[in-house]
Amino acid sequence: MKRLLWLASLSFAAVLSACGGGGSTIPAPTPAGGFSVSSLKGQYAFSMSGLDPNGAYLARTGSFFADGAGNITSAMEDVVDLGVGTSAEVTFVPGSYSMLANGRGIIALKDTSGNPMTWTMDLQSPSQGFLVQTDGFAATSGSFNLQTTADFLPNSFNGKYVFDFSGATWAGANTSIVGNISANGSGLITAGLIDTNDPNTGPSGPVPLTLQGTFALDPTYGATFGRGTAAFAGHTFAFYIVDATRIKFLQEDSQGSSSGDAVLQTGAIPTQNSGFTGSFAYLVGGSSMSTFGPDAAAARFTADGTAGIGAISYDENNSGTPLHISQGSNISNATYAIDTTNAGSGRGTFTFTDSSSARTFQYVFYLVSPASGVIQDVSSGIVADGTLLAQTGTPFTLAGLAGNYAFNWSGESTSSVENYVGQYALANTASNNISGVVDAALFGNTFASYADIGTQGTLTVTTDGANNNAYQIVAGNPLGTTYNFQAYLADANTVLLIGTDKTRVLAGFVSRQSQ
Repeated sequence: MKRLLWLASLSFAAVLSACGGGGSTIPAPTPAGGFSVSSLKGQYAFSMSGLDPNGAYLARTGSFFADGAGNITSAMEDVVDLGVGTSAEVTFVPGSYSMLANGRGIIALKDTSGNPMTWTMDLQSPSQGFLVQTDGFAATSGSFNLQTTADFLPNSFNGKYVFDFSGATWAGANTSIVGNISANGSGLITAGLIDTNDPNTGPSGPVPLTLQGTFALDPTYGATFGRGTAAFAGHTFAFYIVDATRIKFLQEDSQGSSSGDAVLQTGAIPTQNSGFTGSFAYLVGGSSMSTFGPDAAAARFTADGTAGIGAISYDENNSGTPLHISQGSNISNATYAIDTTNAGSGRGTFTFTDSSSARTFQYVFYLVSPASGVIQDVSSGIVADGTLLAQTGTPFTLAGLAGNYAFNWSGESTSSVENYVGQYALANTASNNISGVVDAALFGNTFASYADIGTQGTLTVTTDGANNNAYQIVAGNPLGTTYNFQAYLADANTVLLIGTDKTRVLAGFVSRQSQ
């Protein structure tokens, strides 16, 4: 799951105002669970993106080592800030971290010049978690994954990898790049297929990689942090190896910057329409060229194996205008196609038309496996991308979903860029079944952060995990805000969220915790 891109240059988030007010005090529950400082132990690769204080795109990708006793013994990152026109390698002096029983913690670092950096984290498990920057110097969020240091080798990058990179040009326009690349394990990227979407040129369609690319470990930091550099399709990148199946990339070139993961393609990838069947859920985030504001969408559909899609449920929030669509006589031309011209690429497309909104929705996807992939929205006037997941485990019930969860939401409101991480317990009950805590970083004309805010809420579930799964979180003072979402369940462990409020556009992921 990737961090969604929000890049409206603060046009939607114009003036920082109060956070809503009128709330009540909700006590944060006593942290419960089996996490401790020893849960975070080993080498981790991270990636975060968002906005700098001037509303320009900023992204960072790097690696840190946690010793399992509260110390960050080493760390480094590559960071690009399009607002000041710089890219840099940054090394950090030893830092520290804390961890509560519910998986919430703080990472505190300083670079070699003494500049501080603070992240709030929530663990999904000891091998991965969510991050939000809470030091007030930028509005970024993202995730981290446990690295396999034995894979810090030149031949680790070997096979076909599907990627999803999102970012911005130096002029500030959103970009989305999805596709696949094939590496030979000897430093060459030998083939690839790439779809690019930006507001200046629109969707490119599938573009084959005609020139070989390169991939090399950094002679200074490769063995210690898994860092390296790559070049393909006219772009240059820094990268950090998670393991032989996942690599985090950060674009650093004259065209702009983007970031995201490349994941090894595995399994029986469909080569024709009959191989693509079942129910899928997806979540995309980006921007709208018609409103010049943030846009996010989540949906669920079923592919029938003969190029038709049905059982469509769709929710979108375009700059504070929510839209809900359900399958009915309003839906027409609902089809998909696996790319047979580029057979084996995992590429496909789907589209449907909704008469009630007088719109046609169009997407490109690349499958990482038969059960997951990346997706790019190529509908008119939209630049957005995200995650596509096969839906499994239906019928869904509250009893089957009960447990502890970590979450990460991000987006924009009419007052600020907003990033949230948190943790809650979902009970087996029909009302008031969510109780937890949220940490927030809000960035408008000024910066505000909120820690350990108690939350209560409700999740209602339909058996197929789609169509009006109302999800509401009420955050106590000083946030004092109610957040309304539609929830799309991929499985019993993963929930995709799309906000339905008129004053903010939020989207994100909820993941069951495991210890």
